[in-house]
Amino acid sequence: MNSESIKTFLMLSKLKNFTRTAECLYVAQSTVTNRIAELEAETGKKLFVRERGGVELTEEGALFLSYARRISELEESFIREVNAASRFARTLRVGAINAVYESGLYPPLRDFFAKERTVALKVTLGHSADLLRMLQDGMLDVAFCYLPLKKAGFVCRRFSTDRLVLVTSPARNEFAGGIRKEQLAACEYLMCNFAFGEAGEYVRSLFPPRHAFRFEIDNSSKLAQYLADGQGYSFLPYKMVEPELAAGRLTVVETLGFAAPELVCYCSYRKGDALAEELLGG
Repeated sequence: MNSESIKTFLMLSKLKNFTRTAECLYVAQSTVTNRIAELEAETGKKLFVRERGGVELTEEGALFLSYARRISELEESFIREVNAASRFARTLRVGAINAVYESGLYPPLRDFFAKERTVALKVTLGHSADLLRMLQDGMLDVAFCYLPLKKAGFVCRRFSTDRLVLVTSPARNEFAGGIRKEQLAACEYLMCNFAFGEAGEYVRSLFPPRHAFRFEIDNSSKLAQYLADGQGYSFLPYKMVEPELAAGRLTVVETLGFAAPELVCYCSYRKGDALAEELLGG
């Protein structure tokens, strides 16, 4: 499988149209058709099926999509590493979820960057499961997330702890005396579709199965503005919203009879990685 065919597959799976894919890649439509045909010949499976107005992934195509993304990411990571190696003695690739980056990771990254003048520092923000996959694939050297990595050859240790708090705008707060579990499902809850590990599973358990949220977002750091504007309620890490609470733009709603578990951020890296150890203070 060549990289151009993989890139063409990824673009077609996104745009679902041969003509638009060809335009975006600056190639002839026949080139797109030939590249997909070559991939299908190599995999021995039909990857796309024609639908009215375009194409859709087959079941096999949807399965291949995750592998194609990883192949493309690995290739890009290799190219970046080769280029960095010509300029810097070493590279430290750090992955982190937004909540942890914004509530405690900046100071050690800042200090490391200022101290290690010959080391290139590459920071990637993402979701816990994706970051752990990238760590195991060799695309990251260290990952900060809410999911522990229990695998031989890796170190996994606590980096920080926090607590989830239910917050809203002081002007919007309808539960100044506190809120009960049964009242939560009836309020305007803004759902952050991300994994907080055990704490996240607990929050989801507070709502009925397949509960329909009117608002969902996959980045917790983007919720505070909606909440401060009086749009609803949501559980967020306390350290993340501490500045908003101190400024009076948000307020904590007391939970009556229920509380989220401790929020633990784990740091995972390969055993013997001296740069990762240095970042974490030895």
